[in-house]
Amino acid sequence: MNLKKSPFFIAEISANHCGSINKAMKLIKCAKENGADAVKIQTFTADTMTIKSKKKYFVINSGLWKGYNLWDLYKKAQTPLSWHKKLFKYSKEISIPIFSTPFDESAVDLLEKLKCPVYKVASFEMNDIPLIKKIASTKKTMIISVGMASMSEIEQTYKIAKKFGAKEIILLYCVSNYPAKNSDFNLNNIKILKEKFKCKIGLSDHSKDVKVANAAIAAGAEIIEKHIALENQKDGLDIKFSLKGNAIKKFKKNINETYELLGKNFFYRNISEKKNKKFRRSIFAVKNINKNETFNKNNIRRIRPGYGVEPIYYEKLINKKSPVDISAGDPIDKKILKKLNLLKT
Repeated sequence: MNLKKSPFFIAEISANHCGSINKAMKLIKCAKENGADAVKIQTFTADTMTIKSKKKYFVINSGLWKGYNLWDLYKKAQTPLSWHKKLFKYSKEISIPIFSTPFDESAVDLLEKLKCPVYKVASFEMNDIPLIKKIASTKKTMIISVGMASMSEIEQTYKIAKKFGAKEIILLYCVSNYPAKNSDFNLNNIKILKEKFKCKIGLSDHSKDVKVANAAIAAGAEIIEKHIALENQKDGLDIKFSLKGNAIKKFKKNINETYELLGKNFFYRNISEKKNKKFRRSIFAVKNINKNETFNKNNIRRIRPGYGVEPIYYEKLINKKSPVDISAGDPIDKKILKKLNLLKT
């Protein structure tokens, strides 16, 4: 899986398969047809995520999934382990890379058998150090979401992943709200993370606004992860912050164009501008000037177009005597400067 392409767009299926393997396959096809660079699933069961309990600790009291018991939510959201082999095979058949987020060590073992090329760590698991060690020990690239994490927590996870063998570490800035409001973001964190860790930085985007991803790219993000759904899909636990159908293609086009606008990492002028240099200001004779006549503010001016010498020579020309006859409307050229010994060296 070539993560060097920028911007790299990951289409996250998550729970939007709604318990149907056919819908999961349709989502993979939708991702492929609309330009995603890779598709991602999640590998867990309700029992590997939590325990079945009705105690208050296990009930969600606010947000999109308010009222859900955690075990029931994860049971509904899970991508059954029995689907994984078929989903990996189908993705290969239609030529779109697939990888997953493992939520415990047994998930890593399963994904290793399927030759998962890259591992994603969810924000809620980035502090699960035994899991980080297990994933890192596969010696593969790790993409780590850092929602909710302090800088010291990110440093801890990053160092341990490095120590235990991660091939490459990519950090995704993330706001762990579902959906995330624009006011929740501080996209300058992308610059801060890039400067501190000297690694590739991306955005795990749970917002409803495509401008967030564009701004993230302007801030230095090279990978964008976004949940997807089918064109007319209305159900799905993540539907509120998912891109649907053709909107995926528009989103990909927008982030590509934004990235192209950033250009090169050095000061650069496109060659296409060169033709317009002739319309810059330069020095022209605005009256007839005889040989040995003195240049003054009445007979030479700094005007458009740019066929004369640059305006920086204007003050040097004033009070100098013209070495030749010059007609009004003719540019003061370098030959004149050379005869007056005024050319920059």
